Amino acid sequence: MSPAIIFIGLIALISMGVPIAISLGTISLAAMTDNLPALGLMAQRMYSSTTGFTLLAIPFFILAGNLMNTGGITEKIFRFAKAAVGHYWGGLGQVNIFSSIIFSGMSGAAVADAAGLGKIEIKAMVDDGYDKEFAGAITAASSTIGPVIPPSIPFVIYGSMTGVSVGKLFMAGMIPGLLMAVAMALAVYVISRKRNYPRRPRAACSELWRSFVDAFLALLTPIIIIGGILGGWFTPTEAAIIACIYAIILSGLVYRELTWSKLLFILEDTLLHTVRVMFIMATAGFFAWVLILNQVPQALISGLTTVTQSPTLLLLIMIGVLLILGMFLEGIAVILICVPIFMPVVDMIGMDPIQFGVIMILASMIGLLSPPVGMCLYAVASIADVKIGTLSKEVMPYILGILVVLLLIAFIPALSLSTTYLIG
Repeated sequence: MSPAIIFIGLIALISMGVPIAISLGTISLAAMTDNLPALGLMAQRMYSSTTGFTLLAIPFFILAGNLMNTGGITEKIFRFAKAAVGHYWGGLGQVNIFSSIIFSGMSGAAVADAAGLGKIEIKAMVDDGYDKEFAGAITAASSTIGPVIPPSIPFVIYGSMTGVSVGKLFMAGMIPGLLMAVAMALAVYVISRKRNYPRRPRAACSELWRSFVDAFLALLTPIIIIGGILGGWFTPTEAAIIACIYAIILSGLVYRELTWSKLLFILEDTLLHTVRVMFIMATAGFFAWVLILNQVPQALISGLTTVTQSPTLLLLIMIGVLLILGMFLEGIAVILICVPIFMPVVDMIGMDPIQFGVIMILASMIGLLSPPVGMCLYAVASIADVKIGTLSKEVMPYILGILVVLLLIAFIPALSLSTTYLIG
C-alpha cells in the first residue's frame, strides 16, 4: 500500500469519528494484507511498544496528578500563588499561570492541570469579576505548561521511542516552559489593562508567609522530583513512584483529605486513563513498524528533499505538519505517529533529537488548544460553561505566545539544550 493511501485512509477514519487507537490499528492491518507472514508480528509489535521500563512512569505520574487534585494539595498551591502574584495586573490570571508552573512540577499532564486546578481557578476568577471566557482561556492555556516543565508524560513517551535520555529531555523543557509562562503573563497583563479587570490588593506579609508555610510540603514535590533526577538518586520512572508515595503521605497523613473511597476512585480513574494511553501506544507502535516496512520515512525524505534541501525550510515544514495534525489528533497520538516519520529527517538536517523533542511537545501543546479536537479546550469548556467557539477565540493570544516560543526554541538551540548539561 502506498504512503499516500495509508495517510488518506487514516485521516478518513479519524474524520468519521473512529477512535485514534482503532484507526491506527485498522489502517495498519489494511496496509499489511499483501504481506500476511509479517502480519503475524502484529501482537509482538504491539506488546513491545508498551513494555519499556521508562513507560512505567506514565501511570505513576497520572496517579500522582490525581492524588494531588483530590487530596487538597492544589488548593494550598493556589492560595500561595494568590498571595504571591495576585496584586499584579491580571490578578488571578497571573495566579493561574503561577499555579500551573508549580503544579507542572508534579503531574506532567496538561489535562490533569486543567481539570484539577481549573475548577478552583475559574470559580475564583469569576467570583472576583473576571469574564468566564477569559478565565477559561487562561486556564486552558496555562495547563499546557505542565507537559513542558518536568516531569512530563509526553517526554517520557518521546524518550522511549527514540532512546533519548528522559532526564535530559526533562531538563530541556525547563527554559521553554518558563518562556511559555512569560508569554502568557504578558498577554494577561495587556488584556487585563485593556479590559480594566480588577486587581487584588497586595497580600500582607503575614498572609504570604502563612500561605507559604501551609503549602511548603506541597511545594517540595517538584524539588524532590527534579533534585532527585539531577542528583542521580533516581531515574525519571523512579521519580514518578516517589511522587505518588509523597502525594499519598501528604494527602492522607498530613492534610487528612484522602479517604479510602477517594483513593478507590483515584485508582480507577488512573487505570482507565493509563489503559487508554497504552492502547494508543500499542497500535501506534504497530503503525510505526508498518510505516518503516513500507519505507514511508524514506519516501518522505525523498519528497521533502525534492521540494527543498534547506534545513530551515525542512524544519518549518515539519513544524507546520505537527501543528496541522495537532488540530485533529491528541498530542500523544501526534508524537507516536510523527516520531518514526520525522526522526530520519531530523538526523539528516543535523538537529539534536532532544531539541526536536521539545519542538514536538510544544507543537502538540498548541494542538491541545486548537479546535476541533483540543482536549484542554473541551475539559475547560465544561468546567467554565463556555461554548467551544467562544473559548477558541479567547485563547488565540496564548496560542500566538506559545507559537513564538516554539519558533525561538526551533532556531536557538541553546534555549533547550543548555540545561541538559546538568545531567551527565
